[in-house]
Amino acid sequence: MRIYRHYETLPAEVQNAAIAIGNFDGVHIGHQEVINEAGLIARKKGIPWSVLTFEPHPRSVFQANQSAFRLTPFRAKAHALENLGIDAMIVQRFNRSFSQRPAEDFVREVLVKGFGAHHIVAGYDFVFGHKRGGNCELLLAMGQQHGFGFTAVSAVESPDGKVYSSTRIRECLQNGDPGGAEEILGRPHAIEGRVAPGEQLGRILGFPTANIHLGLGLRPKRGIYAVHVEIQGKTSPHVLDGVANIGNRPTVNGVGDLLEVFIFDFDEELYGKRLRVSLIDFIRPEIRFDGLVELKTEMIKDAEKARQILDMKAKQ
Repeated sequence: MRIYRHYETLPAEVQNAAIAIGNFDGVHIGHQEVINEAGLIARKKGIPWSVLTFEPHPRSVFQANQSAFRLTPFRAKAHALENLGIDAMIVQRFNRSFSQRPAEDFVREVLVKGFGAHHIVAGYDFVFGHKRGGNCELLLAMGQQHGFGFTAVSAVESPDGKVYSSTRIRECLQNGDPGGAEEILGRPHAIEGRVAPGEQLGRILGFPTANIHLGLGLRPKRGIYAVHVEIQGKTSPHVLDGVANIGNRPTVNGVGDLLEVFIFDFDEELYGKRLRVSLIDFIRPEIRFDGLVELKTEMIKDAEKARQILDMKAKQ
């Protein structure tokens, strides 16, 4: 997958593509339906398969003071899209100036002139342009005028009749239900980041942890999780088992939320490396203990519980 940041200078091999358009935060099963529809068209016609997305997320531009909400910050989104097999990810910088562009101008200048789009695919509820003036009806009409096809993909529902959505994923994660989030995503929710130096308290307690700052990502419910860990950059990624804490470490008066992951049966140096930590199951909420002895006792129980959960998962 190639990544492009300027629609004005797209090379010829990326133009005349079937393009899925959306924010795609989470790249969940509903998003995948939209993106894969563009892929089916691209492969049938022998043209490039692309995704046009927006960074930063428009919500962070218009509601800059709200708490972190992103399910897939840029790097995680790119990784999820690459796994779908697309040829190109085009990233449009979103700011207030871009948001003022009329919907018709976006179609003419970006989709027609910039992309030379062959076919556009979007979700049924996709809106765009100044004051959300553009929608699927406009794309259909302007496609007929400018010579590109358009497909609107209907809502995708889970077996219980609920629409797959990023909002539902956020609710699951904030309620300590990573399994529910996984059902909507089609994969476990993962937190990615570079391992940062810590206070090495875990090492003293016999549980050396890799510490990752949560950055712009959504804060799942504070507590202990059974996790899978991948060390990024390896030629053949190997999934490791572990247990992690998400929270502010109240027993030691920690400040700011942090992901601390202890990898089972592993003793390699991880400082500076990037990890992808997938939340498999929630074990218990984060609580304050009276001292380090009580904390260590509970950590031993948490690790054993996580091993049991992950062993059962491996047998399924």
